[in-house]
Parts: sequence; C-alpha cells; structure tokens
Amino acid sequence: MGGNAGSGRPARLLDRVREACRVRHYSRRTERAYTQWVKRFVLFHGKRHPREMGAVEVSAFLSHLAVAGSASSSTQNQALAALVFLYRRVLDSAAPLLELDDLVRARVPTRLPVVLGQDETRALLANVEGESRLVAALLYGAGLRLLEGLRLRVKDLDLERGEIVVRDGKGRKDRVTMLPRSVAADLRGQLARARALHTRDLEAGFGAVALPDALARKYPSAAREWGWQWVFPASRRFREAESGVERRYHLHETVVQRAVKRAVRASGIAKPASCHTLRHSFATHLLASGYDIRTVQELLGHRDVKTTMIYTHVLNRGGRGVRSPLDG
Repeated sequence: MGGNAGSGRPARLLDRVREACRVRHYSRRTERAYTQWVKRFVLFHGKRHPREMGAVEVSAFLSHLAVAGSASSSTQNQALAALVFLYRRVLDSAAPLLELDDLVRARVPTRLPVVLGQDETRALLANVEGESRLVAALLYGAGLRLLEGLRLRVKDLDLERGEIVVRDGKGRKDRVTMLPRSVAADLRGQLARARALHTRDLEAGFGAVALPDALARKYPSAAREWGWQWVFPASRRFREAESGVERRYHLHETVVQRAVKRAVRASGIAKPASCHTLRHSFATHLLASGYDIRTVQELLGHRDVKTTMIYTHVLNRGGRGVRSPLDG
C-alpha cells in the first residue's frame, strides 16, 4: 500500500489522512501512527475501501488485534482513535461514525510508574556514556520527556535565569521548567560544540534547520540563525524526502534510549527503567522533598492534577505510609 501500491486509491487515501493531520497540526508521530493504522485496517479487510465498511468491520479489526495480536488496551484505543479520525475528518462519513461512537473503548489499567531511588538515579546517570549523559541529566533534572529534551533549541535555554522553555510539548503546550545549575557548565560545552558544527555546515552551504509550522516562509533567514539550532544536533546530515533539502536533525531518540538501557544494566538496577523513568523519578523526588503538588504539576506540564497525583501513590507504597507491625 502507500506510495508504491499497485492501486492508486489506497495511496490517495493515505495522502488524505496525512493532509488532514497536518491541517490540524498533529505531530508527525501521530500522523505516522494514524496512517499505519488505516493501512493495516484496509489490508486486514482485503483492501476494501473504508467507505464500503463500518462499525462491524472496525470491531472485527479491533478484536483481531486483541485476540490474535495480543495488543494492549492502549494500542487498541489508538487504533480506534485513528479509525474514528478517518471516518470523521477524512471521509466525512456520518453513518459509520454514529456506530463507531457506540464501540466500547478498551479499559487501560492503572499502573504505578517505575521510580528510581536517588542512589539508583545517581548510579544510572554515572553510567550513561557520551552525549546521552547530558540528555539523561536533563530528563531527570528538569522533568523532561525524551523528545522534549532532544528538541530543545538554543533559544530555549536561559543559563542566566536557570530556566528551560519547553516548546510545543505534549498537547501542543509550552511551559517553563528549571535548568539544573549542576549541568550549566556541561551545557555551555555542548553549545560550543553545536555552534562549531553549525559553523561548518554554513561554510559548506548548509545549516538550515527545520522550523515549526510556516515559520520558514514567514522568516526565510531564521532557519540558519544560531538561536533556532538544536542543542543536541545529530552527527550527520540527511536529505528530507519531501523537500529534498539536506539538513541536520536533532540526535535520534534511540541513541539515548540505548545508552540508558546499557546504563541500567551496568548499574545493576533490577527495575525496568527507561528514559521516562527519569521523569517519573524527578516528580517523585520533588514531592518527597516537600514541594507542592501544583508546582510539580506545572513543571511536568500536566493538564490535570489527577495525573500528577499518581506520584503520591508511589510515595505511599507499602501500606500508604503505615508502619508494619513486624518492624515494631
């Protein structure tokens, strides 16, 4: 299917899905997920066009994911969201939509996040190698999500005030969080390396970074300005498939994920820790230090304080703070 499909109809359908996502400023990750689910849905039903199908076929597809594919509840709900988007926003089809709204969404189980102790966190960060160590330090020290850390631009750092502006975070929201003073010197060194790399790119006739939305048309010279460059640029340039422009992207997330995974093993940590565990640990350690939950909510960028309150359950683990009679 896709652009190489023998039939042009499915390819045009996926192009319409991409266009509908971009008109609504969905992230590229959401766009890729939605197009993949639409593609799998159509292939599952023998390449029938979605206009010829409805809630019965959607239900059969979701059941297949759950039974044959052993998909998690969150995966099923993402697939359903993609198909509702397809019928509502792309095909503008009201009849199947009324039936789709009656489908029961899979219940997502409530699970406590994995949190490291402070000694475990120090051991993990000490074992992260290379450039990924500074990224990991920001995930823990500023409560960033992985892509929020990797997508930082030079202008988003204020070393004087000790602040980081997170642009276009989850839910397309901006927020301000702290910049740990302990990494300020390392960040200055990272910025010096990034600037030297940017200077070499400019001398070679490149150096134009990708800009959000339509800023590249509004400010044609901004893409080459230092302030818009990535704090953590990739080691190599790549050529964009859509525009054909050769440019440098930020460090890929898998580089940091693998470095953290190796550090977890080297530290002897038995918990299933990941990059996101550092963000969970940031919130839990702040609450344990007595900071107000609303403050932590703002730093994390949670829309609802109920999301932040999950960390109070982590703090109360082991009988909600009750002392065991065995310890008496």
